[in-house]
Amino acid sequence: MSSSSSPSKPTLASPQLIPIPASSVSFPPSAGTPQIYDPTISHALDTASRLLASDELVAFPTETVYGLGASALSPSAVKRIFDAKGRPQDNPLIVHVSSRAMLDWLLPEGWVVPEIYERLMARFWPGPLTLLFPTSSKIPPETTAGQPTVAVRLPAHPVARALIAHSGIPLAAPSANSSGRPSPTAARHVWDDLAAKGRVPLVLDGGECGVGVESTVVDGLGADGKLRVLRPGGVTVEMLQECLGGGGEDVLVWQRDYQDEKQREAPSTPGMKYKHYSPDTRVLLLLPAHARRYSYSSSSDLPTPLSAILSSLPAAPAPHRIGLMTLPSSPLTLSLFPTSYPTAPHTLHTPSGHTLTLVPFPLGEVDRPDVTAQRIFAGLHQLDKARVELIVVEGVREEREGLAVMNRLRKAAGVGGVWEVQ
Repeated sequence: MSSSSSPSKPTLASPQLIPIPASSVSFPPSAGTPQIYDPTISHALDTASRLLASDELVAFPTETVYGLGASALSPSAVKRIFDAKGRPQDNPLIVHVSSRAMLDWLLPEGWVVPEIYERLMARFWPGPLTLLFPTSSKIPPETTAGQPTVAVRLPAHPVARALIAHSGIPLAAPSANSSGRPSPTAARHVWDDLAAKGRVPLVLDGGECGVGVESTVVDGLGADGKLRVLRPGGVTVEMLQECLGGGGEDVLVWQRDYQDEKQREAPSTPGMKYKHYSPDTRVLLLLPAHARRYSYSSSSDLPTPLSAILSSLPAAPAPHRIGLMTLPSSPLTLSLFPTSYPTAPHTLHTPSGHTLTLVPFPLGEVDRPDVTAQRIFAGLHQLDKARVELIVVEGVREEREGLAVMNRLRKAAGVGGVWEVQ
């Protein structure tokens, strides 16, 4: 593995965006090095690796969201991440590795990986699952925010793995966005937010992210043998329960199944303390009163019509252009659009005499929370850029990927931004 020394710094004349199609790189099973099918891709990885070796930043795609990468072994490189994002220093970073060998090198000498982790890694790595490990002297406290643990994952995206393997550097990589804003799921989101402002010199464009929300973070280090989900994400609680067997009582979700104020004040992983995922535009989350058992199989018991909800929005200031992120086949949406979901801005005349322009962004079918997860950040970015005055989002059932979706939407809406729909 590379050390944290600081050689002379390569420079790029201006920020660059380099396309690297995921199809141009592959990792054969059990391989520690990538197969690259295009010489220009090797050159791009060489450029990125030189930047990383010199404590510079590189934004790159993962299957979850785009990451803002720097050497996890270098305090000065990690500081660049915090500076570029405007991220609080007590918010720890996730370390990304390209292989099991790289993970083993990071861990304390002689520490034995517990059996529960071996099962999870065998099933979900590479993939959107982050595990908490005891930290070691190789990892500076700047990376872990001084915590005794370090969060590590092995990403599935071939470009991410290729970059880490090519550079030989474990990468600290939070989402590649300004702190508090929606996570980027496309290279253009990173460019607009960071690169165009000179905060990151290189963006590797590997296309749109397939999962669309960050990784699930779990802690299996407790003496009671239970697995604690600190942040829901791309690997669902149901998947974890199925992998580990039993009735699910051994998988606990923070803030749903248990509370831990120490974790809130001194988080061991991102997403537990600070405001996240908020666009410039105000977000209003519409929450069906009994979301977990809400039945979409019948339209006989419709919730409050969506038109009535939009008509009752506060009058000061009254929004006239509203972004609408809903499930096209849900009763809530069908109460306004009974025949077809609009593909262009739609005009609504309210009983109070207001004329609203609704800018739609569909979130997928009600029984496909994986699609909703994939689209949620893209929708926030798109509607924010469309200069709407308010973004209204329909909540989903908190099961499967819906648990991660609602975790992000509640944070995006903030206090006072959740309306219960009767």
